[in-house]
Amino acid sequence: MSDEESNKTKNLYSHEAKLINKSQRELADGSEKDTLTKLRLLCFSRGATGISGLGRAFRNMDDDGSKALNEDEFVIGIRDFGLDLGDEEMQELFHQFDDDGSGSINMTEFLLKLRPPMPQCRLDIIDQAFDKMDADDDGVITVNDLKNVYSVKENPKYQTGEISEDELLTEYLNNFEGGRGNNDGIV
Repeated sequence: MSDEESNKTKNLYSHEAKLINKSQRELADGSEKDTLTKLRLLCFSRGATGISGLGRAFRNMDDDGSKALNEDEFVIGIRDFGLDLGDEEMQELFHQFDDDGSGSINMTEFLLKLRPPMPQCRLDIIDQAFDKMDADDDGVITVNDLKNVYSVKENPKYQTGEISEDELLTEYLNNFEGGRGNNDGIV
């Protein structure tokens, strides 16, 4: 491992240790009243993999195999994970996750709500990147916009003629549409 890689690894561990300590202190002082924030802090107090660990726990909480949690499964699972809330707080937390009011929480609802809001500085960087790619400034990114900022010439499939530039750029754009996108090559 090079010195640069070693320093990056040390910085990563240092950042994770700070996150764990900060989260543990905030949990211990008891001043946080928002139940969703308490759950996030509990995840962060377990390190960088805390949220993914709760995601794995979600699958274990699903006693009936429905790929969704009813309120009883949720309460038992969250308590098993280590968040000890009163019945009223637990009910409030469940309803924070149940956005559609169905009486159950699917994995997507769960993980999207659990993920903390993105800091404004990061949103600003995303906006800048979007603006840079949106060459014609029409509010959407298309294959034609990408041709100005993204080159496929080094892609092996392009070099062999297996796939065209437009197909590769459309494939690239489809990565940003997520699971619910229509994969039309427009973002």
